[in-house]
Amino acid sequence: MPQVDGGRGLNTRPFPELCGPPFYDEPSTYLLLWNRLRAWEYGGWKQESLSWKTGCYVHAGLSDTQLNFTGPDVIRFFESLCVNDFQKFPIGSMKHSISCLENGLIASHAILQRNGEEELRYYAAPPWPAYHAMRSGMRVQVQPVRCYLFQVAGPTSLQVLERAANEYLGDIGFLRFRNARIAGRTVEVGRFGMSGNLAYEIRGPLDEGPDVYDAVFRSGHGLGVQRLGWRTYLVNHVEGGFPQLGWTFAPAMLEDPGFGQFMGKSVPSMYVSGSVDPANWRARYRTPIEVGWRGAVRLNHEFIGRKAIEAELANPARTVATLRWNADDVVDIYRSLFEKGEEYRTLDLPTTPTWKEGLLAHADHITRSGRPIGYSSGTIYSYFFREVLSMACIDLQEASVGTEVEIHWGNHGRRIKVVRAIVERFPYLS
Repeated sequence: MPQVDGGRGLNTRPFPELCGPPFYDEPSTYLLLWNRLRAWEYGGWKQESLSWKTGCYVHAGLSDTQLNFTGPDVIRFFESLCVNDFQKFPIGSMKHSISCLENGLIASHAILQRNGEEELRYYAAPPWPAYHAMRSGMRVQVQPVRCYLFQVAGPTSLQVLERAANEYLGDIGFLRFRNARIAGRTVEVGRFGMSGNLAYEIRGPLDEGPDVYDAVFRSGHGLGVQRLGWRTYLVNHVEGGFPQLGWTFAPAMLEDPGFGQFMGKSVPSMYVSGSVDPANWRARYRTPIEVGWRGAVRLNHEFIGRKAIEAELANPARTVATLRWNADDVVDIYRSLFEKGEEYRTLDLPTTPTWKEGLLAHADHITRSGRPIGYSSGTIYSYFFREVLSMACIDLQEASVGTEVEIHWGNHGRRIKVVRAIVERFPYLS
């Protein structure tokens, strides 16, 4: 196992802060993302991408500021903002909250955790609810809190955490959390796994993160634990069937000019790519129904976007699917690098586009026999399956497994490769 800080004093670290994890004195690469330093890669993308299949991973890329919401109107406030039902939301539970614009497009989504009768915490997402809280006129206060957030996922994740905590944690149900002790620190342990796989999060004050992370990592010795960097993290979202704002679709929140003013200089940059015209933002946005989240929608309360979503529920047009790319066409993309003239857009490994800064807004045309039927985004190479996969927003009548389609790969106005693909199971799990 690597040595933490190389046995040196803290003042000899090459970085002042890593947003949660410790610095290990070994070859690793790091990325400056959202003005914070993140681990990019540890052991290499191949072995890291096998971690959630053969053992488990520890990922710290979502650590940093979360938002604490308190006040007597806090539940009523989130009811007005989210499509979710809040009638059953006991203390010690979490929700995947989804917020939309009036037109039904997803503005933001995040885990919302109930800590008390009048206290909720909002994790790992832009401050869309903070913007609305300031305008709501409700009795709600917002307090930023710097926290580490470590994701531990894979078949051995529970064993690793129980070894680190020295206690039984199998009692924690899906979207539930409770406290435990790791490395002498009190930590929150939450159970996740949106696609039914085994996954947990552990959370606590940011300055306690390095000790907790190292204890978890060392507890995974012999259990196949891998430290997962940002480079490979997003592969799991496509394999596991979890659409992600800023990766498989763009956040529509920036369509609200007031939010842009609220963010000021902190407004995230959008990096637009794909064969779809960059002016076509609708191709890069999604509704909850289009990403398969209709089960989270409850029409038992008023919320922003309800009218548009209710109309879409009555007449849905598109849904989410996995696309498996034709291997010969993928090889042809790489072959163009050895030919004269303009090459096709390179498929970077293991994800394209590579999320190195800002937020991604990618969309490639999908056709069937030349007829437009949707958009592809979130393209990955799965080393486990030895396949190139992407996430599709596709016409309902074309979404059956086995349907043959074409993906128009490349950037608008540049050389385009028409890639044959097949609609596959969603999520793409064994």
